Parts: sequence; C-alpha cells; structure tokens
Amino acid sequence: MQSIETTIIHKGISNQDSGAVVSPLIQSTTFLRDENGSFVKERDIYSRASNPNRRLLEEKLAILENGTEALCFSSGQAASIALFHTIGSSSHIIIPDDIYYGTRLIIEKLYANWNITFSIVDMSNLRNIEEAITLDTKLIWIETPSNPKLKIADLQEISILAKSKNILTACDNTWATPYFTQPLEFGIDIVMHSTTKYLGGHSDILGGALIFGKNLDENLTLALKDYQSIGGGVPSPNDCWLLNRSLSTFFLRMQRHAENAKKLAFFFQNHDKIEKVYYPGLKEHENHEIAKKQMKNGFGGMISIEIKGDEDNCLRVASKLRVFKHATSLGGVESLVDHRRTAEGIHSVSPVNLLRVSVGIEDIDDLLEDFSQALS
Repeated sequence: MQSIETTIIHKGISNQDSGAVVSPLIQSTTFLRDENGSFVKERDIYSRASNPNRRLLEEKLAILENGTEALCFSSGQAASIALFHTIGSSSHIIIPDDIYYGTRLIIEKLYANWNITFSIVDMSNLRNIEEAITLDTKLIWIETPSNPKLKIADLQEISILAKSKNILTACDNTWATPYFTQPLEFGIDIVMHSTTKYLGGHSDILGGALIFGKNLDENLTLALKDYQSIGGGVPSPNDCWLLNRSLSTFFLRMQRHAENAKKLAFFFQNHDKIEKVYYPGLKEHENHEIAKKQMKNGFGGMISIEIKGDEDNCLRVASKLRVFKHATSLGGVESLVDHRRTAEGIHSVSPVNLLRVSVGIEDIDDLLEDFSQALS
C-alpha cells in the first residue's frame, strides 16, 4: 500500500492523449454530452458544479485529512460561511475567545439579521464549553492552535462532549494542517482549511475547503454540496491546478516550517527583549501536554511574540526586519510577521505589542540573525 506522500504526488487526471506526466489544466466551463444527448457518466457538466481539477483537489484533501470527501471553495471565508449558512437561522454557536478575526466577523456582521447567537469561551478549558451550551447550540467551532495566541483545545474531549449533546463540531485546521493534527481522527465532524495558507504554501493561491468525517449527517452533507454548487463560491480551475501542484511538496515544506519555528521559538524564549512567547512546542506553554497528545511531527510553523514596550516599539522592530516581511497572511515559504492589532482594527483584542510570526523555510541562521538585528 502506497504512503500518503507518494499518493498525493502521483494521483492525477488522465492525460493519455499527450503522454504528459503532469496533470493538465482544464479551463473549460462546459463539457460534451454523448451522441444521444445524455450526460456522460463521471464526466463533468458545468464547471460551477464540478471541474476535473477541482475534483482531483477534493480527492487529495480528503486523503490528507483521512476524511470521506471534501468540498473546495474560493476562500477560507467562503468555506466557513457555507457551514454557518447551512446550520440555519436562530442557531447558537460556541466559538473560541482567541479566534481568527475574520471568522468572528462572519457571525457578527454577515449573519446579524439571521438571529444567530454565539458564546465566546476559552476552549482550552472544557468546562467553559460545557457551561456555554444551550438548547439552541448547533455548532462548536474550534481553532487549535488558535489565532494569534496559539491556544490548544483538546479535540477528543470536545468531541465526546458534543456528541453527548448531539452538537456538530468543526475545526479550523489551517494552522496545524494534517501534517501535525488530523481533527477527524479525534472525533471532530468537519475540518475547515484556508487552503490559501500552508496547503497552497506560496502566497499565490486563494482558496478554502471543508472535509467531512465518517459519520457526518447525510442531510448536512447534501446541504453543503448544494451550497457549493448553487451558491457558486468555488475556486477557479487554475487555482485548483496550482494547489494540486503545491501539495506535492507539502510534506517537505511542513517539516522545514516546524524545524525552523522550534529553533526560533527557543531563541525568542531566551531573548531579553521578548516579554512572552506563544508556541505549543515549548514546555512552558500552558497547553503543551495537550499539544503533545494530538500533534505529531512537531508543533507547526506559527509563533506569536509580545515584544517589551509599546505598540510603536513593536512596529519599529517589524520595520527593521529584512528577511521577514511585514504582511498579513501566513503559511508561505517566505517568512512573515504581522502586527495583529493594526491588521484587525479598532475591535481587535490582540495585545498592542504582539507580532504574529509565520516562519518560512529559509535558512534558519538567516532568520535568527534577522531578528537579532531587529531587536538590537
């Protein structure tokens, strides 16, 4: 039986006519019927509903997360919206206190007139989730590690609790990726990815995905598929082709991200200009033991740091970096820092002196030297 690494590289679209080794990019928006006017079995009909490049990508993502199937969307936000939309109005959702700002905005702004209510809790403590459950709770939305403080939630314990109350669980696995964590293996129902980040890995693709666990309700599955095909918020064939290509180097990239992040986290921990380091691979991290239990192959490529001093000093350090670029995103081969307070705006709850660090795959000595000179 082939390994996942080999399967992801070699799984492709048949290209018998040309003999090309690489799967073709199929841009066509429509596809032929047979001579009798019937739709051809296993052939696409119209690209909004399905496209060969997107189907291949969905198959690969399901394999990576050990799920039953996957649905791809035009962005991570579009994937999240698909789920929030499908659970319906007058629902109650439990979300983390440390959560990607854009996810919270979906509920607060886009669904404000849907009577969707939500509770914000620290999910690193299971008791907080249990106390937030109401009769209308339909979904527990999890981030682990969280954005930007890298809190770790116990996926297995949350899953057990949710199933006892017949509540759906979904996990944003963008930061951990299936290389480090597979939430479905811990009983989570749905995994969400912003494929723009580590799965794409080169900061040149926009996309999102939902991957389903084995026991997901069939009616919910069908509703999400309808939302994808009828709503039409799908990625282009070109983005799917690029993402399929990027997945071939996924395992190599993630190993290097983790190795570099671990060394940089130790550097930050021992630097007198750094007030606090958020990285689950450090023994001092408050959720380190949970991270060890559910993360494999390392602890990811993301770190957040609080730099001693005020916001101006934090921004000054960011501006002095040469290898690290100050830009809002993460998961690319290039190293980035992001001052979350200014990125999120006036309603941000991030500390004014926090920098989120997306550690790339450059030479680690260059990354260490860059922060050394910026902090000096």
